[in-house]
Amino acid sequence: MMGKKKIAIITDSNSGITQKEAQQLGITVLAMPFYIDEQLFLEDITLTQEEFYKRLAEDANISTSQPSPADVMETWEKLLEEYDEIVHIPMSSGLSNSCQTAFVLAREFHDRVQVVDNQRISVTQRQSVLDAMELAKAGKDAVQIKEILEKEAGESSIYITLETLKYLKKGGRITPAAAALGTVLNLKPVLQIQGDKLDAFSKARGKKQAKRTMLQAMKADLEGRFKEYVDRDLICLQAAYTGNEEEAMEWKKELENQFPRMPVYMAPLSLSVACHIGQGALAVAASKKVEVE
Repeated sequence: MMGKKKIAIITDSNSGITQKEAQQLGITVLAMPFYIDEQLFLEDITLTQEEFYKRLAEDANISTSQPSPADVMETWEKLLEEYDEIVHIPMSSGLSNSCQTAFVLAREFHDRVQVVDNQRISVTQRQSVLDAMELAKAGKDAVQIKEILEKEAGESSIYITLETLKYLKKGGRITPAAAALGTVLNLKPVLQIQGDKLDAFSKARGKKQAKRTMLQAMKADLEGRFKEYVDRDLICLQAAYTGNEEEAMEWKKELENQFPRMPVYMAPLSLSVACHIGQGALAVAASKKVEVE
């Protein structure tokens, strides 16, 4: 009779899980690399949230990269000295290449490393990591954990509103003319992440209306596509923000008033998302948690 396999769980810092929290949880978090004015930084290791937003405000040239293949493989090799198998949960494949890279690298490890194409980021990606831990505790092996997480990857929803249109303009997601008009009219776009894409959802006049739009959208999800999970207490409600903690605390309160029976977990949005949307964003998210048999 084979004993229960020892499973290591890895994710990246896009999950919002800090190095300190990773230690407490007993998992590994790969730091996302950033280049700021050509200099390399690692999220939460040599680059704090404060430092990042300071450099963003100074209009530094910031770009995200992905963990180097050598670092990924070295991390896996080290863990496999101690663990039987690895479940690797990178950020959504639609938003970065790090997932594809991990798939290719995993072939060298003959099934001992299972890469999850999880279609999630930030607080919803974090939920998948917690799910993986639960499943491992329940005795599932890496292949089973991958299958369950991928089957449920789409059971999550994120809405985000922005303070500024500057970064959407910079990234070529909206035209300079649309950005100028939006700024004059105080238009706040509401974006959504469903699965692997960041898409426009609607426009609102001012942040107050944008927040209302997000609350309505989330209410529609909870009463519609997620209703069955809500009834069975399987939905986690989440909030996120980019550098505006005080405003985010207010937002969390609004969510708790709107959805009184659901605890709200809040965390800063990962910096690789913040790069594209700038400071002052607010998000609401929901993700289904797994049922462990």
